[in-house]
Amino acid sequence: MYGVRLADARAVVVKARAHSPRLDACTAVQRALWQAGFPAPEPLAGPVAEDGVAVTAEVLVPGGATAPLTEPARRFATLLARFVALAPSPSTLGTLTPAPPWTAWDHDVPGIWPAADDRDDDLNAAPPTPWLDELGAHVRVRLTRFAQTPAGRRLVTGHGDWEAQNLRWTGDDPLAVHDWDSVIAAPEAVVVGLAAAVWPCGMVPRAATVDETAEFLDEYQRASGRVWPPDELGASWAAGLWVSAYNTKKATLDGLPWLSQDEAARRLTLSGT
Repeated sequence: MYGVRLADARAVVVKARAHSPRLDACTAVQRALWQAGFPAPEPLAGPVAEDGVAVTAEVLVPGGATAPLTEPARRFATLLARFVALAPSPSTLGTLTPAPPWTAWDHDVPGIWPAADDRDDDLNAAPPTPWLDELGAHVRVRLTRFAQTPAGRRLVTGHGDWEAQNLRWTGDDPLAVHDWDSVIAAPEAVVVGLAAAVWPCGMVPRAATVDETAEFLDEYQRASGRVWPPDELGASWAAGLWVSAYNTKKATLDGLPWLSQDEAARRLTLSGT
């Protein structure tokens, strides 16, 4: 990532990363939301691919804090509801696959776990963690069942890394949403469940508690104007449990704690698994 200043004095961020066809759709979503007045940095160019590297440029949005001053769960959830409402339908975009691994419960690689996103370790060949591996398998079955329902087959465009570290606020007003490479196409319950499990991360050095997850899910439903039926709400808990289990699997490689077995059991019950 590089910062440059153009001849017209605009400050611009230039990003270079491994090319993936999904980046075209991610940038299209970013541009559409910026045009709709959503707090997205304005895309200026790209992605341009050469020698396996994709380069994009966007306007720099400086400043801001990682959390609003009041009612953070409500404001994070309301902003995500606005994102989903304004984003183009996945059917109008190019491919958004492969999804980021921490969202990819439906991956097609052998084993329970997809590739690690930030290391070379094979999570399926890592030292066994029976309770965690069983948990990952249960969650995949739960979400596969949901994907066969009408709500599970209805995909929306969402943000797959809705953490505090990727959002900036001015007071209680959203200033900018970052990490547009993490745009995904998934059932709404999955998009929201992923976010509900991780939203405080970066504001505090942890994921959401069970109570914070429940508050986020309640606030999202209020913002979107629809009360979810039990199966859809359970799928959200399952999606959040997937990202928590995936992050825990990686953390075990370094001997670090993340999701406890007691909390996992609570979330599993709420998922209806």
